[in-house]
Amino acid sequence: MSSLFRLKWLLIVLLVFVRCDNDDSPPGTLELLQIFAGPDHLDPGQTTPNIPVDRSFTLVFSVQLDEAAAASSVRLLQDAASVPVDINLSSDKRTLALRPQGILSPGTTYTIEVSSSLKGAKGESFPGQSISFTTATAPLTITSAAINGESIISLNRVTDVPLDLSLQLEFSAPINPATLEEATSLSGPGNPTLSYSYSNQNQTVMIKSSALRHLSKFVFRITNALKGNEGQTFSAISKTLYTAVDITPKFPVISDDALLNLVQEQTFKYFWDFAHPSSGMARERNTSGDVITSGGSGFGIMSLIVGIERNFITREEGLQRMDKILTFLEGADRFHGAWSHWINGNTGKVVPFSANDNGGDLVETSFLMQGLLAFRQYLDDGVPNEKTLVDRINALWETVEWDWYTRGGQNVLYWHWSPDKQWTMNHPIRGYNEALITYFLAAASPTHSIDADVYHEGWAMDGGIQNGKEFYGIVLPLGYDFGGPLFFAHYSFLGLDPRNLADTYANYWTQNVNHSKINHAYAAANPKSFVGYSESNWGLTASDNHQGYSAHSPTNDLGVITPTAALSSFPYTPDESMAALKFFYYTLGDRLWGQYGFYDAFNITEGWTADSYLAIDQGPIIVMIENYRTGLLWDLFMTAPEVQIAMDKLGFTR
Repeated sequence: MSSLFRLKWLLIVLLVFVRCDNDDSPPGTLELLQIFAGPDHLDPGQTTPNIPVDRSFTLVFSVQLDEAAAASSVRLLQDAASVPVDINLSSDKRTLALRPQGILSPGTTYTIEVSSSLKGAKGESFPGQSISFTTATAPLTITSAAINGESIISLNRVTDVPLDLSLQLEFSAPINPATLEEATSLSGPGNPTLSYSYSNQNQTVMIKSSALRHLSKFVFRITNALKGNEGQTFSAISKTLYTAVDITPKFPVISDDALLNLVQEQTFKYFWDFAHPSSGMARERNTSGDVITSGGSGFGIMSLIVGIERNFITREEGLQRMDKILTFLEGADRFHGAWSHWINGNTGKVVPFSANDNGGDLVETSFLMQGLLAFRQYLDDGVPNEKTLVDRINALWETVEWDWYTRGGQNVLYWHWSPDKQWTMNHPIRGYNEALITYFLAAASPTHSIDADVYHEGWAMDGGIQNGKEFYGIVLPLGYDFGGPLFFAHYSFLGLDPRNLADTYANYWTQNVNHSKINHAYAAANPKSFVGYSESNWGLTASDNHQGYSAHSPTNDLGVITPTAALSSFPYTPDESMAALKFFYYTLGDRLWGQYGFYDAFNITEGWTADSYLAIDQGPIIVMIENYRTGLLWDLFMTAPEVQIAMDKLGFTR
């Protein structure tokens, strides 16, 4: 056994020696394992289609390459002609990068030729191989676009588009007409239709629309369903178009005085026809059902006076409505005399405005009391049934505990309080905003009055409400830069007469006039380039918008115009407000004018118009137009004896 074992090992050693001693064995074969165009794999057995024209190529081999042979053995050909390329060998010597020195021609067949002169680093031979591919055709593009001869190719947003749109498009290659008409749309009001005509071998297209609505947003689209005659692809495009304004009156032109009458009467219907049937109060908005608003109802009460004086209703009808309102208020939830912001119109129970706002709202209560006191002053206490209404209003007025809302005697009023949430809202009422009337009535109260220090330290912040800067060359005495939303100049001044009204901090006529003029100047300047803003299309204040609701102002401008802003500023900016009224009614009335007057707001840039009405926006239109025309509500409210008491206490003069 041991002899056989030794013999076996001897034979193995001899075989190894013979094999290692043989230096004449031929080298192995070099193989092309893979080839890529960018990330795409090329198939050596066929012509690979649709290779992008900007691709580089990568060739992966089985063994390391001879560097000199690699540089001279690989070519890129097009119709047997060499295409200039840069060739680089990787550090592992097995991967070759081939980069064309320019962009390849679209829709063209190329061949990568690897000749048999290529060899491996150890002399491995290569049989030679050719790999073909075809570049993608050039994408179809729009080379020019024009509306009535004016180029729009570089514009993302096109304005002043004619109502009879004619859009000429030039394409980079002839198109397939059937695919264009499938791929093209114009969306917007009225769902316009399109017609097409073709020229220049289908490379030029004229697209015409049916009549478009003026001053409206349309979106023109061509999807990637469009194809060229040779199958070229197209990247989808979209352009936003805004049509030009059509100044043709949408309603018969009437005198300015008749137009003001019409606006007041139509808007009055919100508070008369649409009032809550059980309570007589104003619904929060036209979709609120049984939810009524205390502050908006105060505005509505003042509009009753206008309705009687303008013969929209009789005096007896107005008194009956006031009787219903007072009956409701006498039985409704109150919180130290203050009503809640929202109330159920059937039950009188509070409807929470928010999770922690489920009690008294002192600011909304002040708007309500402003209306009640104005109506009290309108009544004739020499007439028994009217004297009864006076007494009932006085009973409500005298039971509002304004001083309770100083939260234990602080020198500031607080907006909210409720039995279960207490002072959780923690919202001190500080100027400058819409709540001047709150402090004024709190100082005027015959039973629960506040000290003057509460006004000066709490509301005026010892002068902290003053501004004094210029905006558009106009000095703003009080408040936020640019003045804030315009309702600051309206809500407190439906009854409180700002004419010559002044205190330590400002002249309130100057404040309101300048605030309104700044708001107008801002819209005319239109620094954010919203569509449609102009000298006659202006007014930024709190309202609905395309996103929900916001207090719009020059520092919170979303492109939303709210008619109540300009219309309720009639006393301050009569010319600018009349221009706005005529624009809203004659020019935009086909979309803005409805059952209860002007809809709440609109945004031409977003292609949005509200279908809503809000009590707090409709009321000031009626009242402030009347104050502009006759001063009626100002004169009534200012005759209240408590008003002079408040003026003396707070240091106001007229």
